[in-house]
Amino acid sequence: MPLSRIILASASPRRYELLRSLALAVEVAASGYDEAPMPELAPAELANFHAGEKLRAAIGRRDPLEVPMLAADTVVDLDGVALGKPRDAAEAARMLAALSGRDHFVHTAFALVVPGRNAPIRERATTRVRFYPLDSEEIDAYVATGEPFDKAGAYGIQGRAASLVEAIDGDFYTVMGLPLGRFVRTLRRLGFALPTPNQPRLA
Repeated sequence: MPLSRIILASASPRRYELLRSLALAVEVAASGYDEAPMPELAPAELANFHAGEKLRAAIGRRDPLEVPMLAADTVVDLDGVALGKPRDAAEAARMLAALSGRDHFVHTAFALVVPGRNAPIRERATTRVRFYPLDSEEIDAYVATGEPFDKAGAYGIQGRAASLVEAIDGDFYTVMGLPLGRFVRTLRRLGFALPTPNQPRLA
């Protein structure tokens, strides 16, 4: 079954661009869901929970659903503690100092619902990331770029934070916010085919 359009239940520009890279027309329908901290959940389970709740909130605004809808959530996991989006520069600097010279995990979960199927499909991928040792000057310079403030763990690997990363073990796109390989294989398992490069992409 050819797939040309998808609804993204997120305002994330990174996920939007990743989906566009698959030649899909992407409609953004932000869920409005508030990602409240839930310390009783392990970081990986927190990513699952938030992705599912974002999807549930967005589906409630779209009835009937005519094309697949996707929601995702990314959680940075340092020693079993979830690092969310920093509230200010001081918190961003503290998060980056904690990550300095250390390994941590990034969990990205996604939830996908397709028309005619009652239950959402849920998947999750995990990647290990190691930062170089960072001094306070390097941390302050990165925080000053403004990049950390809308990103879990106070960094975006696709931006200036690429210079902070010594190594990754796993899927780069999981760290960026959507494990593309796993997502595409999920679509194929459901019987969907992505547009080919010579097919016109809808606006």
